[in-house]
Amino acid sequence: MLPLLLNLTLAQLTPAAPAPEEVVQPQEVRPLPGQLDTIPTFNSNSPELVLKEGILLSTFPPDGKKVPTAHLNFPFRGRFDVFAHHVAKAEPPEDLKSLYLGIILHNPSSESVKVNILQAASYLSQPDAPFIELPAITQNILGTVFAGPGDRVMSDVLRGRRQNIFPAQIVIPPGQSQMLLNLPIPVKGLTPPLNGRSTLIRLRSNGTVYAASLAMFARTNADSSERAPTLEEWQNLLDNGDLSGPRDKTPTPLEETGKPRIYGRVAGVVGGTQWKALLTDNSQTRYLTIPQPGQVFSYALNTLHGGTLGTNQIQSAAMLVRYPDTAYRAHGNYAIQYSLKLPLYNNTQSLQTVAVSMQTPLKEDQLVKPGLRFFSTPARQTFFRGTVLVRYKDDQGKPQTQFVHLVQKRGQPGEPLVSLNMKTGDRRLVEVDFLYPPDATPPQVLTVSTQAAN
Repeated sequence: MLPLLLNLTLAQLTPAAPAPEEVVQPQEVRPLPGQLDTIPTFNSNSPELVLKEGILLSTFPPDGKKVPTAHLNFPFRGRFDVFAHHVAKAEPPEDLKSLYLGIILHNPSSESVKVNILQAASYLSQPDAPFIELPAITQNILGTVFAGPGDRVMSDVLRGRRQNIFPAQIVIPPGQSQMLLNLPIPVKGLTPPLNGRSTLIRLRSNGTVYAASLAMFARTNADSSERAPTLEEWQNLLDNGDLSGPRDKTPTPLEETGKPRIYGRVAGVVGGTQWKALLTDNSQTRYLTIPQPGQVFSYALNTLHGGTLGTNQIQSAAMLVRYPDTAYRAHGNYAIQYSLKLPLYNNTQSLQTVAVSMQTPLKEDQLVKPGLRFFSTPARQTFFRGTVLVRYKDDQGKPQTQFVHLVQKRGQPGEPLVSLNMKTGDRRLVEVDFLYPPDATPPQVLTVSTQAAN
């Protein structure tokens, strides 16, 4: 999984540091209960770097289109999500015109279709959400802590927000199309001339619609100023254009186990928007017994081919339709929400201090040693930056809702999201929600630990 290109520039210029020492945390790693729902997600992430106008992703029928293979023929109806994550770069460097990202919805029926926009956000890297250094853990109650557009978008949608650039509803007349998004990715004035835009929109339609994401350079007015492409210009590109470029690396077939594995980037319809799970001792119980003092167990998050942490569980969402040169599954589950409930239970005979943490262990498929591997000093590469919603009752019995922003490097154990002092027989429900942010690199784990007795 490559991080956003914006994040590479400085890292490529920095000399490699010596590899940090590995530390093994002996523990059990459990597969995550539950499963993804069946709500489809329109996922436009390939090509990530867009240098050529064209179709990024089209679920329109191929009939009447100049390039039929660019259209995947997948209708949406009811609940669905739209996710798009792309980067623009001046190529050559003196060509500073803006790249526009257009997302178009089409109503093929003979009656009007209403599309409700439930939650939505779209941000640029510059100036909306620059990549900045942030602490490993920060309280983020107001949603003002973020680094990168994907981080900011996921934080907004996690809070149920609809950015004011989006209406509450659009009505598409019979046989017509409407723009859901028509926004620029400007590069002028930036050094280097490179910028990115992340978008997530949660929708509900009362009829069938088709969707497409498209890339077009800004058109110019008579005074040489830029303007956004019109609906007609977008429609012409959709009908007569080919796939955008340059194409990303072709992924390694899933059944191949040799290295290096190329996961590829996603362009297609993903099967799922949310993974709900109740974490209990087993399917017959309604509680999760805390570890014994000094012990730890973890649940695997966002596991993928070649990175199941010994669970043999692949959480990467299936692709319902895709282009042949793009990812076979939604490795990384970008923009998919994890909603996890931990009904903790202290069955010991004494007060216990229990912590729930998110961690970023070293990626492995089968655990070489009985436990997860971390670095004594975390590596340079950021593998997770995003906001996590935590709900629980504190030691005084008062309900708490906290938004916690995390930044985790590769091999970083992470600090507790919540720490509880649980009396004998105490039961405490902890709820953890997050949307997996673009540019995060899986897998992670959700860890429950009990402090060792003094």
